[in-house]
Amino acid sequence: MSVSFNLATDLDAALKSAALAAGLTDAAAFTPEVRTADPRNGDYQSNGVLGYAKARKLNPRAVADQLVAGLAPEVHERCEVTVAGPGFLNFTLKPAALLAWLRVFDTEEHLRAGAAAAHAGQTWVVDYSSPNTAKQMHVGHLRSAVIGEAICRMLAFTGARVIRDNHLGDWGTQFGKLIYGYKRWADPTALAADPIEELERVYKLGHAATPDDSPELNEARAELVKLQNGDLENFALWKKFSDVSLAAFQQIYDRLGIRFDHNLGESFYNDKLERIYAELGEVKIAEVSDGALVVFHPEHPRFKTQPFIIRKADGASNYGSTDLATALYRAEHFKADGIVVVTDFRQGDHFEQLFLTVKKWFAAKNHRLPELHHVTFGAVTGEDGKALKTRDGGVIKLKALLDEAEERAFAIVNEKSPELSESERREIARFVGIGAVQYADLSQNRSSNYVFSWDKMLALDGNTAPYLLYAVARIHSIFRKLAIVPGDASTDSLASALETPAELALARKLVKLPDTIRLAAETLRPHFLGLYLYELAGEFSAFYAADKVAVDDPAVRARRLLLCARTLVTLETGLHLLGLRTLTRM
Repeated sequence: MSVSFNLATDLDAALKSAALAAGLTDAAAFTPEVRTADPRNGDYQSNGVLGYAKARKLNPRAVADQLVAGLAPEVHERCEVTVAGPGFLNFTLKPAALLAWLRVFDTEEHLRAGAAAAHAGQTWVVDYSSPNTAKQMHVGHLRSAVIGEAICRMLAFTGARVIRDNHLGDWGTQFGKLIYGYKRWADPTALAADPIEELERVYKLGHAATPDDSPELNEARAELVKLQNGDLENFALWKKFSDVSLAAFQQIYDRLGIRFDHNLGESFYNDKLERIYAELGEVKIAEVSDGALVVFHPEHPRFKTQPFIIRKADGASNYGSTDLATALYRAEHFKADGIVVVTDFRQGDHFEQLFLTVKKWFAAKNHRLPELHHVTFGAVTGEDGKALKTRDGGVIKLKALLDEAEERAFAIVNEKSPELSESERREIARFVGIGAVQYADLSQNRSSNYVFSWDKMLALDGNTAPYLLYAVARIHSIFRKLAIVPGDASTDSLASALETPAELALARKLVKLPDTIRLAAETLRPHFLGLYLYELAGEFSAFYAADKVAVDDPAVRARRLLLCARTLVTLETGLHLLGLRTLTRM
């Protein structure tokens, strides 16, 4: 058994071969179900024997014994294999096998190469962030941005070609009111100083000045119709709104370490909608109801009578129209194998109806259907359990939130490391403050609401960004003091076999990284990776407290430095996958 990235996958393959070698009844149908074990039982456990034996009325314990006998010799060379209970197979990696894995997967590049098989050759489009143009990003945009970026990085790490698409809200009724307000009240000086702030101001004035059933509202609607019909003046204004919005958004994205390949907003699909209406009508998926073009899903318990509207009664498009066009474009133009859309849970019904419609439509027209995933997340609340607001009850702007994060982190760095230069303290505060905001989100199961607490997210203990970033900086300091480069080949080559309980426990945690990345990428849930990194940092602390690194024996010293180096590369790799930037000192 060669040293490959995912040892659980190796054992799964070895057990399938053993089933054939042992001549099991219907051996080809045996599914090992190898997974990470409770540490008390070993490193990996296979539970597949019980279901296989029960279905064929065989003795599971006897089947397990046959499988152990049929395992290739190299499996026994690398693992202690035992049969437990009614037929569970437990595998405990031997010290030499642990060291062999650590020698091979010694850099972020080698870890990436090992993980790449999972999605190799696939193209995935990830749709996230998606703010509305002419409006400032606020705290409600945070989760989609950081969760979406982490998902992009995990998919890319596991071999996918990832296309990042910012599906902007850049079309629709609000632009009529914005143009109406802009033409009357825009302040050129304010626009030059803070364009988004000024656009928000004139939109509010335009909205207030155009109440329902008013002549002013009709004027605003006329401005929108002119825009939709290609009026040069209104189109130039719309383009200006879009350009200044993107520039403002990019400032936020740069601070979060986020980039997009495309900013294809709703407007991009405006000329692609007639095909959607025609095809859905042609295959009789859509029908006219009360003047609107809709799709019903009578087989679905919640959507039997709830229509999915894809064209309003007045002929106007809506989110359903543009989202259908978006799905088709991604399937045809990008040739996507998977599409991930990251929004809050309140859009769950919309995307469930959308995906049901896409599946029926693509099947009827023989369009290639990608995997479709709606990645939802809960709300960010204050410590009172209510929506996070400013003291005066307003929406917290994301720029202000990130500014405060950096300033709070700077105060902590000033207290802890006053000897550093101000530029160093500022850089540390930037990485720690922004990282704390990102990680507070990513360490939570995305399906849950989470409580925003400055004290908790900036704490130097617990499952926080400062704790993990400090663990990274601490390991760098070990190598600085010894004047050794982490992962130096000449040092690693001297390492002897792992011996102490703390050494073995840390090594066993390190080799579980592939299982964690697989789980996080398959479920599109970054918090699994965050929890692993937190547990790894804890294992390293226990190892460092138990076993002195700078000992005189060169072989012992080398193997402990190797463990330090592999912990460092694993922590840095994992934090980079979550979108955090790491530091060499704090």
